[in-house]
Amino acid sequence: MARVLVTGGGGYIGSHACKVLAAAGYEPVTFDNFGTGWRDAVRFGPVIEGDLRDRDAIEAALREVRPEAVLHFAARIEVGASVKDPAGYWANNFSSAQSLFDAMVATGTGKLVFSSTCAVNGDLDGVEIDETSPINPESPYGATKAAVELMLQGYVRAYGLQALTFRYFNVAGADPEAELGEQHQPETHLIPLVIQAIRRDRAALKVFGTDYPTRDGTCVRDYVHVRDLVAAHVAAIPYLDRPAAARVPLICLGTGRGMTVKEIIKAAEAITGAPVPHEMTDRRPGDPASLICGSALARQELNWEPVHSTPEQMIGDAWRWHQRPGYTC
Repeated sequence: MARVLVTGGGGYIGSHACKVLAAAGYEPVTFDNFGTGWRDAVRFGPVIEGDLRDRDAIEAALREVRPEAVLHFAARIEVGASVKDPAGYWANNFSSAQSLFDAMVATGTGKLVFSSTCAVNGDLDGVEIDETSPINPESPYGATKAAVELMLQGYVRAYGLQALTFRYFNVAGADPEAELGEQHQPETHLIPLVIQAIRRDRAALKVFGTDYPTRDGTCVRDYVHVRDLVAAHVAAIPYLDRPAAARVPLICLGTGRGMTVKEIIKAAEAITGAPVPHEMTDRRPGDPASLICGSALARQELNWEPVHSTPEQMIGDAWRWHQRPGYTC
């Protein structure tokens, strides 16, 4: 059975990737320091506890596992926190990626799928974002991801790594079988915040800005179900062996459809049968009115379709998972 090393396999997306990898016949091996991930979420394959910034640790893991590919999810992801602690974000996101890439070169590990973000593009308000869109990050988080993308391109050219970068839009939902879900501390993502407000696990949801040039005045975002997202990663492993992969270093992952904050609230109320306590407040600095993905390349190259990414399934799956006890360790 081929093995796949999953950095950040205790996190939201990484844990879901491990489940889908196992179902596809791979043995996922998690590498995580559990700084933000959850040991409870590692349920599909073995785990190696370690820090990616420790070059010896990740190189030893690669020599032990001898994976067919590495899926690199491990990173800090909060825009606001990156503004307050840019040094921590550069150390965690950039330095750890360089350590991983160096270890892959040293061990002859050839395939890598890298988790990036549309935050590298900055504010392209109202313009569909695809692989040709300019890079102009407006936060240290986005800058770290953009820098890793550029570094990876250099490693591909110089050392022969086979690599594919995915730029994500707004990942949402939970495992359809409710074994895994989304749990951050603190939580900043809209759908789990909506659910927490319904459950009275937090104060009323704050809706930041009602005067945007959108259909109802609130921000529009492109939401993609986590199951669809990780399916693209699994498809990328054999894709990297195809000649076409050499000319496609980057693919954007989203649905091409957007929902406003008010539409998410309305959908959650319809799905759960409960009101979402919320209050309208001023805009947050830096929030674009609309972020929509151009996803034609993913469909063309990977034969990928976001089949789970309806609001009914994304919110419904998240709601069902939140009815169960969350991760505790």
